[in-house]
Amino acid sequence: MNMLQYLSVFEKHPKKQEINNILLDLLPQYQITTQNRICHFLSQTCHESLDFTILEENLYYKSEALLKLFPKYFKDLSIAKEYEKKPEKIANLIYANRMGNGNTQSGDGFKYIGRGIIQLTGKENYSKFSQAIYSNNFLIDNPYLVAKDLKLAILVGCWFWQVNNLNDLADKDNCWAITKKINGGTHGIIDRQERLKKYKSILKIPS
Repeated sequence: MNMLQYLSVFEKHPKKQEINNILLDLLPQYQITTQNRICHFLSQTCHESLDFTILEENLYYKSEALLKLFPKYFKDLSIAKEYEKKPEKIANLIYANRMGNGNTQSGDGFKYIGRGIIQLTGKENYSKFSQAIYSNNFLIDNPYLVAKDLKLAILVGCWFWQVNNLNDLADKDNCWAITKKINGGTHGIIDRQERLKKYKSILKIPS
């Protein structure tokens, strides 16, 4: 397979050539080398990042969206109104006291919001990724780099894919199981499946 076909996948991205080169460099390092593995990897990460264009989580929600998306934290409209369109306040509430984050006052929720093509979230996960890549906690102090540095944004997707053994599920062509590993549920499954079919066509893989 001609790996330059990545350019077709990212044809509208202003940095498509850079993305192509990064993928050519990184994917073999993480054994994302077969056609099935590549297509599943791209279908999932492109869904999560809107084709590698959204590399940082956007929590600029209206009150109605907060009620729908986070009913555990927003029981009624009056509470949601207090947080409406306040991303930092929202993140510090919904991500407090989990994934290695401190309480709402710590600021960890907003500091470690989802970033990269896989939306890495939580202090604990940033620490694990940092230790794997730098052998220290560099990213604990510089989490924004996971969104600002395109290679790092893609690298975190490769790392997450490897540590969660997603190549094995890709070999079985199991989009549902991969989605659950990444999302915790099956949110966006239709788009992920449609992307998978599209990329298999682009990369010359029979459906």
